[in-house]
Amino acid sequence: MDLRAKVNAAVKQAMRDKAAARLSTLRLINAAIKDRDIAARGEGNEQGVDESEVLGILGKMVKQRRESAKTYEEGGRLDLAERELSEIEIIEEFLPKALSEGEVKAAVDSAVAEVGAESIRDMGKVMGALKAKYTGQMDFGAVGPMVKERLSS
Repeated sequence: MDLRAKVNAAVKQAMRDKAAARLSTLRLINAAIKDRDIAARGEGNEQGVDESEVLGILGKMVKQRRESAKTYEEGGRLDLAERELSEIEIIEEFLPKALSEGEVKAAVDSAVAEVGAESIRDMGKVMGALKAKYTGQMDFGAVGPMVKERLSS
């Protein structure tokens, strides 16, 4: 079952369960996917977005909510921070399991070997290869410095 179908099934189940907070988050996910579909059709892609782009959308949503939760905590709005964190949990249900630190290092080494990267100039190629394979499974903000360090040595 693809991600869209899983999200739609979860929306229906949340309606049956009368889980208002969960339903709201699931509808936000659907809206983000549909919005990106419309943009893709405007660019000439009649099929809309594919699975990897949906994973990217979900990853972006998680990142936005983490940043918002941090801002709310710093501002003393713990109620809003908790709501953001609960939305993260719901969104992460649809993302693949995150890679461990060891798996991330192995993936970086594999990507470096795959693209034949030799210097820091090849960092974009390595990051592109990682994003193609591991979207939604790793935090690319944290992986970037790791790739940079690997290519610098």
